[in-house]
This record gives sequence, structure tokens and C-alpha cells, in this order.
Amino acid sequence: MSVKLLPDLGELAEGLGVTGIIGIILIPVFLPVIGGVSRPIAKAAIKSGIRIYERNKEALAQLGETWDDITAQAKAEYGEAKMKSAEPRET
Repeated sequence: MSVKLLPDLGELAEGLGVTGIIGIILIPVFLPVIGGVSRPIAKAAIKSGIRIYERNKEALAQLGETWDDITAQAKAEYGEAKMKSAEPRET
């Protein structure tokens, strides 16, 4: 039993068909075109993300401050309740 390292070209041609073979041949032609088109689209998407972030940065900062205030109040109330429960009670 021998190990096949390379596929049989006849089997490969039958499996891919004419359109597959033409596609493989034309890949080097279309890759630069696709790259040239996708680069500006990617840059536009990144710019939009940065713009949205910049617009919402202040709102996010205010949300963070509000969250910190609520957390501090909850911790303070929890600490007060814990201290009250630890106080000795008169019987």
C-alpha cells in the first residue's frame, strides 16, 4: 500500500470541472481587484466605528460615573445593615 502525496491530475480535473479550473487560473487576476475594493470598505467601517465611539464617549463616561455612584451607595447601605445586625440588642 503506497501513500499518495499528490492527487491524480485526472481525478482533480474531473472533480473541479471546467469552471473550477478556470476559477483557479483566474484567482491571481481577481485577488488584487478584490483587495483594492475591500480596503476602502474596511477603512470606511473603521472610521465609522471611531466616529460612533467619539460621539458616545461622554455618555459612556457619565454612565460609568452613575454606575460607580450606585455601587458606592449599595456598599454603604450594605455596610450599615451589617453594622446594625452586629450591634448588641437589649433584652
